[in-house]
Amino acid sequence: MAVFFVLVAGAATALGIWLGLPPGLAPIVIVFVILFTAFSYFGSDRVALAVAGAREVGESEEKELYRLVENLCIGSGLPMPKVYVIEDGSMNAFATGRDPQHASVAVTRGLMNKLERVELEGVLAHELSHIGNRDTLLMGVVVVLVGMLALLADLALRATWYGAGSRGSYRDKNSKGAGILVAVALVFLILSPIIGRIIAMAVSRQREYLADASGALLTRYPEGLARALEKISEDTDPLDSATKATEHLYFVNPLTDHPSALNSLFSTHPPIEERIRLLRAM
Repeated sequence: MAVFFVLVAGAATALGIWLGLPPGLAPIVIVFVILFTAFSYFGSDRVALAVAGAREVGESEEKELYRLVENLCIGSGLPMPKVYVIEDGSMNAFATGRDPQHASVAVTRGLMNKLERVELEGVLAHELSHIGNRDTLLMGVVVVLVGMLALLADLALRATWYGAGSRGSYRDKNSKGAGILVAVALVFLILSPIIGRIIAMAVSRQREYLADASGALLTRYPEGLARALEKISEDTDPLDSATKATEHLYFVNPLTDHPSALNSLFSTHPPIEERIRLLRAM
């Protein structure tokens, strides 16, 4: 996590150099990032559920789903999360919330209708493992910080487009050193969001592997989760509410099922085939 704060602080400083602003810009940006991260900490779950079009349900409405979640929570020692249903024919699910006491699990109608009980249980165990492992908090904060890096880079590019870049106190036309500093600042602004996203997606993929393993241990039946992954990989119904901002939340990536070698560095999830192989090797 510290590496992202370093990248954001560096990008803020680089933006100040590029725009010729006073050195005090970086602390101001860092304070803004902290405030924005705090907002994400307390409100990102509500935003994610709203974007997905998820509806909270109780035991009386979805008895089997509710009891599956309840039994898994008893087995894992987790408090009961809020349960949501997304009225969509695709097969997917996600967990969100800043901690186990404020967590939610959402599943699509397609997942409930197309999976057998042991397969659905495997998916739910995976999502509850994200909650127990604090992945919902970790990835929420990471995504916010990566977004801040992209915002700072975008500000620099817009400033350049409108002719504001490389002017001011940092830019001394008679100083070769100042010119080099400005060039380095611009390169850092361009590369930092790319580096940040690569690191964030690598973290996301590792947490998916961990949730698979934790979920399989919780159900004591890895094959159920493996079979669910197989069925989901063959499903052709798109998840209409999925966006680039929320793709990392889901059980499987709702936007790209089979990432190519070219974009694998930026994939939020590991290959489904590899996840199945590891589960069946347990």
